[in-house]
Amino acid sequence: MSAATIELDVDPVWGQDTDWEARCAAAARAVAHVLPELAHSEILVSVVMGEDEEVHALNQEWRAKDKPTNVLSFPMIAREELLRAAERPGAPVMLGDIIMAHGVCRREAEEKQVALADHATHLLIHGLLHLAGFDHEDGDEEAEAMEALEIRALAALGIDDPYADRDL
Repeated sequence: MSAATIELDVDPVWGQDTDWEARCAAAARAVAHVLPELAHSEILVSVVMGEDEEVHALNQEWRAKDKPTNVLSFPMIAREELLRAAERPGAPVMLGDIIMAHGVCRREAEEKQVALADHATHLLIHGLLHLAGFDHEDGDEEAEAMEALEIRALAALGIDDPYADRDL
């Protein structure tokens, strides 16, 4: 299955023990599996796996939140434009940018007792869904729909449901 092309920039703090390029490509294929509108090689996504300070500055500038967060997504097109582009593939479509904070991701992975690579893959899938027009801050129904897509994409990669321990 075709998937978005990922342009990846990995800060050395993320380490050399994981093939982040392969992880990003696998995440893009998994999302394309659950969202056919992303199953086009003409879709481009920029991913920066950076440090907390970088994400903190972006979070403060763009979201007025004075702290780092695990992942930020900056969509370049609206969901309606993405759906129109999927109907007539051809010219490249820049979907947007994803920036991840190593320290926050590492701490969360440790707290959840999961591998950093699996947690980062979850957050990348989460970010890709944001770029595709999904949100979890607009209400419970939207959050549940987004989580369901995340769970399906992660399952395609053999990664456990990150929400399995939540209170229902």
